[in-house]
Amino acid sequence: MHSGKLPFMMNEHTSRLPGFYKRSLAERSAVVAQWATLTANEQAALLGIQGLNATQADHMVENAIGVYALPLGIATNFLIDNVDVLIPMVIEEPSVVAAVSNAAKLFRAGGGFVTSSDEPIMIGQIQVLDIVDGSAQAIYMAAGAVMAQKAALLDAVNRIGGSIVKYGGGARNLHVRPILDTPIGAMLIVHLLYDTRDAMGANAVNTAVEHIAPLIEQITGGRVNLRILSNLTDQRKARVEGMIPASELATATLSGDQVVRAIVEAGVFAQVDPYRAATHNKGIMNGIDAVVIATGNDWRAVEAGAHAYAARDGSYTSLSRWWQDSDGNLRGAMELPLAVGIVGGATRVHPAAQIALKIMNITSARQLSQIIAAVGLAQNLAAIRALATEGIQNGHMRMHARQIAVAAGASGAQVGQVVEQMIQEQNIRPERAVQILQTMQGKA
Repeated sequence: MHSGKLPFMMNEHTSRLPGFYKRSLAERSAVVAQWATLTANEQAALLGIQGLNATQADHMVENAIGVYALPLGIATNFLIDNVDVLIPMVIEEPSVVAAVSNAAKLFRAGGGFVTSSDEPIMIGQIQVLDIVDGSAQAIYMAAGAVMAQKAALLDAVNRIGGSIVKYGGGARNLHVRPILDTPIGAMLIVHLLYDTRDAMGANAVNTAVEHIAPLIEQITGGRVNLRILSNLTDQRKARVEGMIPASELATATLSGDQVVRAIVEAGVFAQVDPYRAATHNKGIMNGIDAVVIATGNDWRAVEAGAHAYAARDGSYTSLSRWWQDSDGNLRGAMELPLAVGIVGGATRVHPAAQIALKIMNITSARQLSQIIAAVGLAQNLAAIRALATEGIQNGHMRMHARQIAVAAGASGAQVGQVVEQMIQEQNIRPERAVQILQTMQGKA
């Protein structure tokens, strides 16, 4: 473990850590350990000395044979609702952590991110079929019968709610959705709206809808088929917005105003074209998924909800919006479903997930969702700024050079030497890395 005075730690608790990337892994780990007051065991878990082991993995999934590791990086410079945050990100793709940290620095110049979120309401769906003759009248009568028994149904759910109800959550409402024209005839969909508090809530919601399914059958005279939560959690959204002064965006060849205009133009492209929107939103999810994974949450569920929400009006579009305000500054905003938890599941089982929450000083699931949204907007800015100015490959390939060097067989100090030569030559390719390494080893 690192001892002595830590590098560039400031008296104030700030996420601005200039030169952080230049330090050794051990030094960076020590800085974060001091930031979050990590124990020696927690720091050891981050360094891979301890952490998730094969025995724990065997209890998490079927047919386990080992543990698969991914890099855990720290995004710096984040100021979210006037609070400095260091953000753990688990991702294998080069340039993402560096890009999001740089984007956060730009937003910081405009006051940082402002976030908000909905109450943690999840949706459970109950599919009811074979209602009398399947006529529209029968379906609507069944829907009315369900709503007439709403109070009793909600009470039935809350009687089995356990700890979630104890902590103030539980069933909140019912919605009914008649769907009359389908290939299998008419159906009635009953939505249970359930407050899961600090849990993601999948198990609680699934238990709830399975519990009341027989009651729904009695009320409607129909047959219940599926009883399952929805990952389109549009009752549980997070929102983020921020501003960047135009002067902060100027490059050696472009004025700040020109860069703002180019970013806005890129944003509109994603709004109107689904082919561009898919890649635009993938960039957003680069940031979001990395934090979701770091905290032990279900990134597949978050992805599904985000992309479904992007198509909620019948055409797939961008999740974010970019515009130039009356003062010429760049502004960005985003709203998307973000169902994440800080209790239960892998979040409680995986040692590193708990440490990630501690580093961010997370106290609620809503707070976590807001931080994740800020990371998504920052990553989106990083991507479209690069696209609209120098092109995405310049910065990405420089970061990718390290992976290329390692794949070529470089180790230790050789990695930096191979990388530096490829960058100087502007020839970042696997075959060139092999040639440079062979020359260094006297094999050319």
